[in-house]
Amino acid sequence: MTTAAAPDLPAPDLPGLDLDRFAAWYAAAAPGDLSAPLTGTLIAGGKSNLTYRVGDGVTTRIVRRPPLGHVQATAHDMGREYTAMAALAGSGVPVPTVRAQCTDPEVIGAPFYVMDDVAGTPYRTAAQLAPLGAEGTAALATAMTQVLARLHAVDPVAVGLGDFGRPAGFLERQVRRWGRQLEGSATRPLPDAERLLARLGDSLPDVDAPPGIVHGDYRLDNLLCLPGTPESEGGPVRAVVDWEMATLGDPLTDVALLLVYDDLGTITGGAAVADASSAPGYPDRATQLATYEAAGGRPLGDLRFHLGLAYLKIAVILEGIHHRFLAGQTVGEGFDTVGAAVEPLLAAGLEASR
Repeated sequence: MTTAAAPDLPAPDLPGLDLDRFAAWYAAAAPGDLSAPLTGTLIAGGKSNLTYRVGDGVTTRIVRRPPLGHVQATAHDMGREYTAMAALAGSGVPVPTVRAQCTDPEVIGAPFYVMDDVAGTPYRTAAQLAPLGAEGTAALATAMTQVLARLHAVDPVAVGLGDFGRPAGFLERQVRRWGRQLEGSATRPLPDAERLLARLGDSLPDVDAPPGIVHGDYRLDNLLCLPGTPESEGGPVRAVVDWEMATLGDPLTDVALLLVYDDLGTITGGAAVADASSAPGYPDRATQLATYEAAGGRPLGDLRFHLGLAYLKIAVILEGIHHRFLAGQTVGEGFDTVGAAVEPLLAAGLEASR
């Protein structure tokens, strides 16, 4: 996992991860994999779960845990991430190898898991993509969409995820879930959220297609990429990460969410969002949908409901982050503008779902 450089920190100075306690637990969970003493780095860029790189000078691993402070009961599910990636190993969907999982919050203060440190860049900005040129950016975005189609073609039962979720009534539960999430994290009145929730509740589409594996937060910066890697060597997408919202349900929710993420910079004026989709060569919405279908993705129909739900979901996630920022419970920089993105997203959701 390649990110901006950050210094290794001694155990007392690493927020959310006591390296001494972690090292003792990991020595028993994965004997011989890492040797104490360990150093660690908080990987910059995350506004949700906390991600660390830990190592012994020879080997490095990635540790994931929920954020500090205010955490919704149904969010930041470490067990869900671990289960999804363990099941998808060897499926054709690139995921990191998972090493160990801890469900005991007494070890470091929250459940966590450990996975391999995959070489690759989570592209987030147009500036990051600029060295690839228009052709390289187009190729990377195409690979991103193809991997999503590949995920949606996986038979959940065949990989042991037949009980990973409750597909029946999935869309209705999504509307209710994000309404509850908003109730638990709203910092101010948001009338457009109430309007959008009511509209979505009144316009649930009939879904006859078989359920699929839904990533729940699929976008370019949740992929670790090595541009230029040929398909014979696995292609440029080396790993799909951040599976905390994965489940079984309607895969078109992933498609709509990807489209909405690509539109965030325009809608919010650049507040708290990535702008990779503004890079020269990045495909437009019609091209991405055509790529998805050509790669064996699910048939695409009327996406108005799915787009409205996607805007709502991102708005609620950002409001939760804003809630933690106001409470002084965020780690790192870039949180001060998150709250400004919420209301424009809700307005866009109302427009998209008309």
